[in-house]
Amino acid sequence: MKSQALYFSILTAAIMIVPAYAAPGDGMLGLRWGKNAFNFEGMPTGPQPLRNLSRLPNGKANAGRLYGDYNNPVLTPFAAGVVKQKGELAAAGKGFPNSQDQCRPEAPPFGMAMTLDLTMLRTKNGDIAIWSGQHDEVRHIRMNATHTAKLAPTPMGDSVGHWEGETLVIDTVGIEVNPYTSVDRFGTPQSEQMHVIERYRLIDGAVAKAQIDRYEQSEGTVGGGNRIAYYDPDISKKGLELDVTMEDPKVFTQPLTARVTYRRVTSEWSEEVCADNPVDHYKDEWIGLPRAGHPDF
Repeated sequence: MKSQALYFSILTAAIMIVPAYAAPGDGMLGLRWGKNAFNFEGMPTGPQPLRNLSRLPNGKANAGRLYGDYNNPVLTPFAAGVVKQKGELAAAGKGFPNSQDQCRPEAPPFGMAMTLDLTMLRTKNGDIAIWSGQHDEVRHIRMNATHTAKLAPTPMGDSVGHWEGETLVIDTVGIEVNPYTSVDRFGTPQSEQMHVIERYRLIDGAVAKAQIDRYEQSEGTVGGGNRIAYYDPDISKKGLELDVTMEDPKVFTQPLTARVTYRRVTSEWSEEVCADNPVDHYKDEWIGLPRAGHPDF
C-alpha cells in the first residue's frame, strides 16, 4: 500500500508540473494590434504593391493626392488605365471615392490596406472573428472548413482558415464588387475573380518596430503625422506580420504579395459610428444609399 501511495504521489506531482496545452494563436488572439499608416508595405523580392507618385517636398507620400503608380508592371493594361484615370482626378484636385470614405464594407484585400487596429478572437466553436476598430467591422473566419459549393458573392467574401503551425492562414473568395470596391487607396480595381490568401504570424518586436518605422518614414502616417494607434513601448513583446497574396487575372499579371506590420498598442477601444453618407469629391459622384431589392424578413 505504501508503494502504491508513493506512486500515486509521484504521478500527481508530474501531472501538476506539466505545462498547459498551448493552442495555436495563443500569443496572437485576444490582443490589440495597431499601425498608423494606410496601404501595403513591399516585400523583399518579387512584384511590389503600388506606391504614390505624388510626393511631398520631404519625399514622403502626399496622402492628400493619391496618384498610384500606373506603370507598375504587376498591373494589367485594364487595371493600369483605371489607376491612371483616378490618379488624374486626384491630380486635378477632385479625388475619387473608396469604400472607407463612403462608409461601405471594406472588402478584402482593401480592408487589409486600411485597417489601423484589429483584434482577433476565437469563438466558442473554434472559428475566428477579426474585429476592425475603424468602422466596427467584424469578419468571420470558418476554421478547418471548405468554401461553400454554391457561393453567392458578399461584401466580405467567403473566408475559411486553418493553422499551419503558429501561422494563421485565411483563404477568401466570392467577394462582391461594387462601384467603390478597390484593392488599395489608389483605386486599383478588382473583379469577381479576386482570390485573397492572408498569412498572420508573430515576429520579433524589434523587427516589427523597424519595419513600421521604415514604412512610416517613406509613406507618412494617417493625417500627416497624427497617431491613431499608440504603440506599446516594450519592444520585447511580439509584433504581428501579415503577408497577403492577391490573385486576380483581370487586374494583376501575376499574383501579388504585400505585407502589413502591426505592433501591440496601448490605446483603448473606441466606438466609431459610420453610416453610408453622401461624401462627394466631385459633382454627381455619389451613387446614393444602398437599397435592398427585397425584404430581409
